[in-house]
Amino acid sequence: QVQLVESGGGLVQAGGSLRLSCAASGRTFSNYVMGWFRQASGKEREFVGYISQNGRVTYYLDSLKGRFTISRDNAKNTVYLQMNSLKLEDTAVYYCAASAGLSLSPMAEAYRYWGQGTQVTVSS
Repeated sequence: QVQLVESGGGLVQAGGSLRLSCAASGRTFSNYVMGWFRQASGKEREFVGYISQNGRVTYYLDSLKGRFTISRDNAKNTVYLQMNSLKLEDTAVYYCAASAGLSLSPMAEAYRYWGQGTQVTVSS
């Protein structure tokens, strides 16, 4: 079992920045691919990006490249999502997720463990 707890969400003005954190406990954090997903009200859950177990590989939704950055600190069992130049359409609940699979995947089905989510609201 892996327990994931997100933090850092909140209300921010368009153009601003937020950094989300996801703290993991349980099994060895460095064994897991970590992903970030988001779900806006009335919409389906959407892939944001992932980071490999050693942090050397990251991949993002095309529309987010250049604005969002995922990093991790395996010594602290934490993965981060840095969000810059936020837009109104970035408003959503953001989830981190952990995958023990050998392959890197943007599919939600590949991630077994999920956090409870943190709300990000971007205002004009």
